[in-house]
Amino acid sequence: MSGSSPPAGRRTTPPRASASWSTAMPAIRACCSGGERPGLSGRGVDAVASPNPLRQSAPLPAAAAAAGLRQRAGLTVSAAGLFWLDFNPDTGDTELWQYAGKGPRRLSASGTSIRSAVNGYGGGAACAMADGVLVVEATSQQILRIDSASGQTRPMTACAGACFGGLVADPVRQRALAVRETADGQQLVAVDGSGAVTVLHQGLDFYSAPAVSDSGRRLAWVSWRLPDMPWVASQVWVADLDDRGRLAQVRSCVAPGPAAVQQPVFNGEQLVVLADHLGWWQPFAVTHSADSSAWQALPCPALDHASAPWQLAESHSQPLPGGGWARVCYREGRGELWLWPADGGQAVRLAPEYGDFRSLQCYGDGLYCIARSASRLDAVLRLTPSTGELAVLAGGERPLAGRSIVPPEPFVVPPAPAQPLAVHGFLYRPWQSGATAPPPLILLAHGGPTSAVYPVFNPQIQFWCSHGFAVAEVNYRGSTGFGRDFRMALAEQWGDAEVEDMGRALEYLASAGLGDRRRSFIQGRSSGGYTALMAMVRGLGFRAGASLFGVSDPRRLRAQTHRFESGYLDWLLGDPVQKAARWQQRTPALHASRIGQPMIFFQGEQDKVVVPEQTRSMAAAMAEAGNPPEVHWFASEGHGFRQPETQAAMMEALLAFYQRQSHLADAAAGNLR
Repeated sequence: MSGSSPPAGRRTTPPRASASWSTAMPAIRACCSGGERPGLSGRGVDAVASPNPLRQSAPLPAAAAAAGLRQRAGLTVSAAGLFWLDFNPDTGDTELWQYAGKGPRRLSASGTSIRSAVNGYGGGAACAMADGVLVVEATSQQILRIDSASGQTRPMTACAGACFGGLVADPVRQRALAVRETADGQQLVAVDGSGAVTVLHQGLDFYSAPAVSDSGRRLAWVSWRLPDMPWVASQVWVADLDDRGRLAQVRSCVAPGPAAVQQPVFNGEQLVVLADHLGWWQPFAVTHSADSSAWQALPCPALDHASAPWQLAESHSQPLPGGGWARVCYREGRGELWLWPADGGQAVRLAPEYGDFRSLQCYGDGLYCIARSASRLDAVLRLTPSTGELAVLAGGERPLAGRSIVPPEPFVVPPAPAQPLAVHGFLYRPWQSGATAPPPLILLAHGGPTSAVYPVFNPQIQFWCSHGFAVAEVNYRGSTGFGRDFRMALAEQWGDAEVEDMGRALEYLASAGLGDRRRSFIQGRSSGGYTALMAMVRGLGFRAGASLFGVSDPRRLRAQTHRFESGYLDWLLGDPVQKAARWQQRTPALHASRIGQPMIFFQGEQDKVVVPEQTRSMAAAMAEAGNPPEVHWFASEGHGFRQPETQAAMMEALLAFYQRQSHLADAAAGNLR
């Protein structure tokens, strides 16, 4: 791709006529292409949909499910071309790919993996420049330059003991801006064409999201201080840039109320920031003087327009060529892409077949992004705002060798007198087997816990559905995408609020006949494993539970966690000294004797987040209490299993465990068939 000429791709039908926010839009009840299916209205059990009509010749093998996900992220674009990061499940490497006019091609060398380790979660590991791409090499954490024509690689930085992330181009000066992290803290830095590193700002605890104005004369970024997380309290900073690219007139712009801010972007010289002081992450035009700032809300609905900033360089909004904006918003857990015209006319929704959008970038007359759907792999999209034309440039493949995909169906657990907040989720029905009884049900607690689930393709869910299980993903209190109050509802309530919501979801789905309460299971990864353990401690009616590298001792995690999350546990549970009784009550390892149902654990021996000793101690405590759990160890895995063989072994072990427990539940009820 050169200049602003649009690349070709697989073209789809332009979107239908526009719909404005003021129009009452129908709720989306199925998240799949090819027409809607009846779903759950959230108004009560009388709205239960018909059984899943999908039929398959054979259940999905675990190995096929483990190899069935290819994730794409980190899209970046310049005159050199369009680039993105592509996770290869066969090698475990994250590769740099380029759209090369006739189709995509891998640009990074075989064996090179690209990933930032800043804050432990990275982000912003690739940045398109005028004649190449700067990337963060996963092992060294140093910046490399990859030539966009030849693919040749050369080192740029050599900062011992440092890692880089959040790379952003400063095209006026032909340099990149980045966050550099060492054992002493973080700095906002610039990296020039020779690889020389210049410190622009330091002294704040954390840096993210640098953005340069079109003239190159102004800079904005986001910072926050311990013990806060960036979605609890953060500030946007601005500065002037002199002729040498150094900062002058540095000042913070304080929002009108308690706020978390993110993703500053310049539209020309106008700074626009997402802030949640009015209850939602919404766009504000920010103007400032030496001693004050003004925040003007821009037209948009009362919805979150971003997710929690776990990673650097997130982008959910972009100014459009010719005026107007492209913005992502989240409605009932589903991402939507909207175009807002400059003249104040009606907003237009694009690509409604997708359920999440990331890495929005504009170049020339095109809008580019990574889009995720329920029935396809991640797609690299090009949209033409002036015509609404959409082209799939890469990805978007049909997964699982063309098998039918079970679509997610939104459900809503309604508020109750004791709990005024509704809980949202997505239900996946089992493949039709001719059974009339409610199916066994797996409830999945997402990690974070300040995160969310979206209606996008997950091969492991398809694996469970193919083996006769219904699966429900739950956005419990504390999840993102439902406003600040909902997100902050987990403050000092971890192990209580989200556990209660998982129980509410079980009761709702079981009462609706969508799952068998006697054969219900709760499963979670990392913090979701903690939620599963606490649900089993509280005896919420699950037949069994599964913890995948889950937290069982929050106090030990607090003592060993990394700097980014060093204040997170106190926010989730309260001060460990002042609230010592609460910490004791919400530590699963101290209540192993209260778990009367079977548990299964999966743990990587190389895990540096939830160290193996947590799982080892929890299993030992359960065994001592007379309820020995099933434990599976993986010697070469860390926090999150990356190897397909490990994922397949985990699914096979879970399947055998759930089937055995379902059989025992049937035997106890006298329902063996």
